Amino acid sequence: MNDVILQSTLTCPSCAASHVETMPTDACQYFYKCTGCGTVLRPKTGDCCVYCSYGTVACPPIQLGNECC
Repeated sequence: MNDVILQSTLTCPSCAASHVETMPTDACQYFYKCTGCGTVLRPKTGDCCVYCSYGTVACPPIQLGNECC
């Protein structure tokens, strides 16, 4: 996976807490529990995962120009 960024900073829309996470390369992540307020994040309509919705970097499949999962 050359040129694929695996670190993304997720920002909670409820409390604005940010946390750097390593994205999985073999699965989509549909849920993420905020480390600040405990809100469970889910992808926005039209996005494939929480990284595409709330992260600073899209998930690896999207970065490679593929469909996600």
